[in-house]
Amino acid sequence: MDAGFDAGFLFWLFLLLMIFLWPQYRLKMLQGARLSLIRRLEKKLGCRVVTLIHRQERIGLFGIPFYKYIDIEDSEQVLRAIRMTPQDMPIAIVVHTPGGLVLAAAQIALALRDHKAKTIAIIPHYAMSGGTLIALAADEVWMDQNAVLGPVDPQLSDPRHGAIPAASLLKVVRDKGRHKVRDEYLILADVAEKAVKQMEELVYTLTKDKFGEEKARELAKIMVEGRWTHDYPITVEEARKIGIPVKTEIPEEVYKLMELYPQPAAVRPSVEFVPTPYAPPSRTRPPQQK
Repeated sequence: MDAGFDAGFLFWLFLLLMIFLWPQYRLKMLQGARLSLIRRLEKKLGCRVVTLIHRQERIGLFGIPFYKYIDIEDSEQVLRAIRMTPQDMPIAIVVHTPGGLVLAAAQIALALRDHKAKTIAIIPHYAMSGGTLIALAADEVWMDQNAVLGPVDPQLSDPRHGAIPAASLLKVVRDKGRHKVRDEYLILADVAEKAVKQMEELVYTLTKDKFGEEKARELAKIMVEGRWTHDYPITVEEARKIGIPVKTEIPEEVYKLMELYPQPAAVRPSVEFVPTPYAPPSRTRPPQQK
């Protein structure tokens, strides 16, 4: 009786420990693998490597995913990494993000711009909005051939309508006339005008030393004026057309690093392929009829 009770108790204790401790153990294993790969990448590039990667990781109880974006905690961590890096040591920052808080992205971008040694922004897949702001601050931008940047036009928060593009709000007020617009939207339009001017000035400040004043002003207007939707993908080709010099040679270690930031496992995988390179089957002649 006692032996059966002890066995059952130990079984349930083991099960509870697995439920609560296994996700933490798995996270520690992933973190160790990432740090090892980051060290390899640092030796290969000869610089400090910092990552700003936002994915959904299955790390919590029952695999609940956490949605991430650039926030103040990110800016604190990246600023600490930049501050701890000697001024004569280059920095490469791997950016994979949908964007986030302007304040946090601006802090990172300004700190990156002020670093004395060369800075590199590496974009393996996409760096939208605030991620693009950080990329613009770097001395060099390295993108995968199919990676994208995004516009940095300000988005205003509205309780009823969510995010409102500042440039679109200003256009509506101009087209309809101020006397036909409700006071609350006139206030928003005033904020929108300030936001657009502030963002243009920030982009100009980040890029004027690299591109010169005239080109930096032109680029700031293009990126902020609202010519595209906020989620518009700026490809490598288009980035070059608007004046952003882009390199497309990305170290293989960067892609391997991205594999260590897994998405939560689904019931059915969305994408499957054989991961080993292989040649297409050779064509053989059909047997001749006798």
